[in-house]
Amino acid sequence: MRYFDDFPIGEIVELGPYVVTREEILAFAHQFDPQPFHVDEDAARQSIFGGIIASGWHTASICHKLLVRDLLSTSASMGSPGLDELRWKKPVRPGDSLKVRVETLEARPSASKPDRGAIKFRFEVVNQQGDVVMTEIANALFARKPAAP
Repeated sequence: MRYFDDFPIGEIVELGPYVVTREEILAFAHQFDPQPFHVDEDAARQSIFGGIIASGWHTASICHKLLVRDLLSTSASMGSPGLDELRWKKPVRPGDSLKVRVETLEARPSASKPDRGAIKFRFEVVNQQGDVVMTEIANALFARKPAAP
């Protein structure tokens, strides 16, 4: 179990990989972001992207899935007060294999609630060619390690 105090500033961990399928791109986009370049093969081919691409929100959801699966599920996570920045740098295409690099930027113990602290992270979502496809700066709350009895 990783607690607030177990995230050193400057630490970088890599999460993943996750392979994105055409079927999930279409399913996500039909439900949440039905723009033609996400859901229509012909329109996507004629778009600036030249083919079907994942919604940026789908990419952000994959990032969060890997974060929960590979990091938060074994930590004392207490949720998140929100994001500071989110940027989509390059399109994600069917068959792309994504990894997430997580860097600990800041860690601040709570002044009013000594049982927790806030951590600021930078996420870089990277495809199989090493291209950064998305960046995010997010904040998270973690419980502090309980005092020994």
